[in-house]
Amino acid sequence: MDQRAAATAAGLDPATLHDVLRVAAAPDFDRWRDQVHRTGGCSDPVHLTGWTLAKDRTSGDTLRRYSTEAEPGGRLRVACGNRRASRCPSCAHTYSGDTYHLIRAGLAGDESKDIPATVRDHPRVFATLTAPSFGPVHNRPDRGACRCGARHPENDPVLGTALDPESYDYAGAVLFNNHAGQLWQRFTNRLRRELAARAGLTQRELKDVLRVSYGKVAEFQKRGAIHFHAVIRLDGADGPGTVPPSWATVQLLDDAIRAAAVHTYTTITVPAAGDQPLRRFQWGRQLDIRPVKAFGDGSDITEQAVAAYVAKYATKAAETTGSLDR
Repeated sequence: MDQRAAATAAGLDPATLHDVLRVAAAPDFDRWRDQVHRTGGCSDPVHLTGWTLAKDRTSGDTLRRYSTEAEPGGRLRVACGNRRASRCPSCAHTYSGDTYHLIRAGLAGDESKDIPATVRDHPRVFATLTAPSFGPVHNRPDRGACRCGARHPENDPVLGTALDPESYDYAGAVLFNNHAGQLWQRFTNRLRRELAARAGLTQRELKDVLRVSYGKVAEFQKRGAIHFHAVIRLDGADGPGTVPPSWATVQLLDDAIRAAAVHTYTTITVPAAGDQPLRRFQWGRQLDIRPVKAFGDGSDITEQAVAAYVAKYATKAAETTGSLDR
């Protein structure tokens, strides 16, 4: 069988088959295959070139020297680490798995991470804080049609775009995304104050008996606006290994979160600049808070479900915009 026929049988063009055979016949093929294996099947590995030198500080003797000159092609291949499945399914899968186990440990405990299983008894909620409205957009309501009158398919590129581009506040949406991290910080600061107020304590006194622990992930909605999903847990003063006060209940945490989210302190002011007016940003009206339970009956949100949700959102990111991939 000639090379063209072999290429056809393998589903490859002759040029690709020629490259495959050339690489496989190279004397450094085993090292090249080891590098590829270590990237975990990365779709777009980073190719590094250079050298490192480690010397003893006292004697000046060379302890270790490494150069990529000895590597196949003179390059060292490492995984790209991109968390977006549209760019690299392998690295996104790894990131998602790591996130799942990290969140799961924070909810159910993990001795290898010094988190005891008793954290299951601590007050825990899964909260979602959304962006405010910047104008109506094309969507897919559970019932009925979009406000434009159409029933959009799931991957319709028009989803999330403005119904009226002339009146939609694009600048406001961009500025909100840019300041969303600061808004989250103000929210967490206010949350501690709300917890202290409900316990009849000062903030300094609260630190002596309670610690607020959380893990969050940002998600871009189809309209391009950021919202946050967060696991929030109440611990004793010394962290997950200590029991929170008896007054620290799920209901108290729920009330404190709702109060902190709408408080005037939880506001970001962006000064006027050029033709853009002064803006004040707060969270959107949609606020979802659900208790996290070790086990559920189908309607409850469980530790496993929360960990899976956060892991999914961690890699989902801007891919929720469908056609956008930059």
